[in-house]
Amino acid sequence: MDTRTTRLNSPNGWRDTAAHYALLPLRVFLGVTFLYAGLDKITDSAFMKAAGAGSIGDIMRGARDTTAVPALIDLALKSPVGFGYAIALGELAIGIATLLGLFGRLAALGGALISLSLWLTMSWATTPYYYGNDLAYLMAWLPLILAGAPYLSLDAVWRARHRRRSLGYF
Repeated sequence: MDTRTTRLNSPNGWRDTAAHYALLPLRVFLGVTFLYAGLDKITDSAFMKAAGAGSIGDIMRGARDTTAVPALIDLALKSPVGFGYAIALGELAIGIATLLGLFGRLAALGGALISLSLWLTMSWATTPYYYGNDLAYLMAWLPLILAGAPYLSLDAVWRARHRRRSLGYF
């Protein structure tokens, strides 16, 4: 639900409309990507194992010595399968919330924290740094942390409903 009125026939027309909806493609991309990443992890039988080819345990053990914060990997290796499910479920929740515009800033913060932890661990040793995608995802979440989901979102619907109630409309 849109809370701002933007008309194509206004003096700036398309420019105002484009500026108004500028973050929507980013929100859709990040939402779909995190939803897909979570589903991919949960449905990959090899990934959700403590050891073996393609397992989360082996992936983390392989990256441990090249991370910026080895203690994060050590912590996750205490229960690699539990950690794998936590990340996958977090990605699913963040993806769904981002797509629906539900608690937009909180979802974006969660996405940024997952991206930050992956950058500091799994893709830290990528050289040159811009080949690693986790840093780019971290930066992509920042505008959504700042802006939230102000339109075409459940957050906008709730804000509009709250505004109507505070004005005495039901």
